[in-house]
Formats: sequence, structure tokens, C-alpha cells
Amino acid sequence: MSEILSQAEIEALLASLGSEESAGGDFGAPVAAPVGGMGTPRKPISYEVYDFRRPDKFSRDQLRTLQMVFETFARLCSTNLATYLRTPVHIELISLEQIPYEDYLRSLKQSAFIVFSAPPLSGEAVLEMEFALVFTMLDRLLGGMGKPIERNAFTEIEKPLVLALAERMLMAYRSAWESILQVDPKIETLETSAQFVQIAPPSDIVITVLMEARFGERRDAMSLCVPHMVIKPITPRLSSQNWVSSAGKRTTPLLRRMLTQHLQRTAITCRARLGRTRMRLSELLQLKVGDTIPLDTPVNGKIDLLAENRVKFRGKPAIRNRRLVVAITDVVSEE
Repeated sequence: MSEILSQAEIEALLASLGSEESAGGDFGAPVAAPVGGMGTPRKPISYEVYDFRRPDKFSRDQLRTLQMVFETFARLCSTNLATYLRTPVHIELISLEQIPYEDYLRSLKQSAFIVFSAPPLSGEAVLEMEFALVFTMLDRLLGGMGKPIERNAFTEIEKPLVLALAERMLMAYRSAWESILQVDPKIETLETSAQFVQIAPPSDIVITVLMEARFGERRDAMSLCVPHMVIKPITPRLSSQNWVSSAGKRTTPLLRRMLTQHLQRTAITCRARLGRTRMRLSELLQLKVGDTIPLDTPVNGKIDLLAENRVKFRGKPAIRNRRLVVAITDVVSEE
């Protein structure tokens, strides 16, 4: 194709520009192709609004993974607090956003702030709870019905109790991240004013997780704030495929320890079997008090000790403190 336009093509271009100006100067309309086979008309170019003051640090897939992590946190936190406070607790995730840190601070009311770190991740995050929610839990923890107190400060006695509640919630935080990274949350400080919570520069992007906590008829707000720079080293792991593939496949030391503790408290039915015999139904129906039933166990033989109907030990009957006991002599292997 020649790079020099012919006279006819130049006149066609000027005519098309003149028609656009007379139509009102709509520069977003597609330009007509010049005469002479210069190509098909162009389609309008699509665009997406991008705010350079609030850049997105996480993709949609990574945000979905983070949402699943914090939904797990809310569920586990509900279970931990319900056990600790001995009352039904329901915590629900309302929203998850990435916003500048200064916008997050402006959205807060009078609240308590638990600043914590989560090694091996560097940096700090914050768990925020409204005072009404904290005092409701404190009242329930101290034996009350769970009524809030109109105060915005803690006494020296209340501070350790608030930290104990936060420890329970951070246990859920640790468990929620297990499928992605083994973290060990540690409380750094307890603050009652947002101006003393400086975990990130004002313009830095943070992940904010808004949740609602329900205690009976009460509904109070709480939130989590994690700076982008804290999660940045593990962003390649924040994908739905990694989440699904790792779910249910990783046996962590914490999980093994918890399973061991539950198994050690499990009640098992054990019984001693002195022996066996076989008889006809007619003989069974004719049994009466004083009859003797011969067993297949010798006089000096060993009897079976069963755990949940499985023979685990063998031993000999004996008497201790006027009670019949079994002295274990052998351990039966699985084979």
C-alpha cells in the first residue's frame, strides 16, 4: 500500500472532518474510512476509569481468596467466643475493601484497637471493636447478662480481660491463615484512640474487613485492617486454585496438637470378657439361680480386655480393695 495519499483520498478525509464538526464535534464517534480501500471503520475504544489516588493493589482473584480467609476467621471467632463467654455469638463478614488508611481511620467511631503483629509477616495489623461490643463481652465474661456500659476507657482490671478476649480472637486469625501461611499473631498494644494507631502511612492501601457481631438482640460492629505491605510478600499465594488445592491436605502442628487433645479427652467403653460358651436355646430358657455355666477359659488362663469391642489387652482377674480388678499381662498387637 502506498504511504502517499492521493488527491481523492485527501478530499475524502477533509469531507469527513467537516461533517463531524457540523454534527457537534463528537470526537468519540468512529472515523469513517477514506475512499480507496484504506480499511474498515474503527470501533470506539473501550476504557476503564482508574483513580491514581486510590490504586488497586489486589486483583479480583486475590480479593476472593482474602474474603474466604476472613469468612473463616469470622466463623472460627464466633465459635471461640461462644465457648469462652458461654453464650451464642455470631460474627458475619459484611464487606472487604482496599482503601487508603486515612479513609479507614475517618470511618471509625469510638472504638478499642488491638494492634498485633503476625510473624513471619513484617508489620502490624489492627483489630477494631466498638466500645459497646467490648463492654458487652466483658459484662458477660464477669457473669452478667451482657449489657453494654457507656464508657470509652478501660480500668486496670478490665485491660487484661480485653486482652484475653483478643487472644481468643487471634487464635481464630491464626487458624484462618493456616492454608496459606503459618502465622503466629502477638498482641503489641491496646489503644482507645485512633490517632495512636499508626500501622501504615495515611496514603497507603489497606485491606479493611467490616464485620457484624450479634449477641442476642444486640448488633455491634467490628473490623480488621491489614496494610498492603504486610500481605505483599505472599500475594502470589493468594489465588483460588492454591486455596482449593491446599484445603484439607495440610496437616499442621497446631491441628495435630488440637486433635490429640480432643482424643485424649474421648471416653472409651472398656469391658473384661471372662470367657465364652455355647448352649441351645432350650438350655438357656431352663437356666435358674444357682446353675453353673462352664466357660472356655482355663482356671489359670487369661481373660480378654476389650476397648470398644476390640481385644486390646489380656490379663488375670484379681481383687483389690474388695473390688474385682483385671491385672494386665499382655498387650494385643493390631496383627
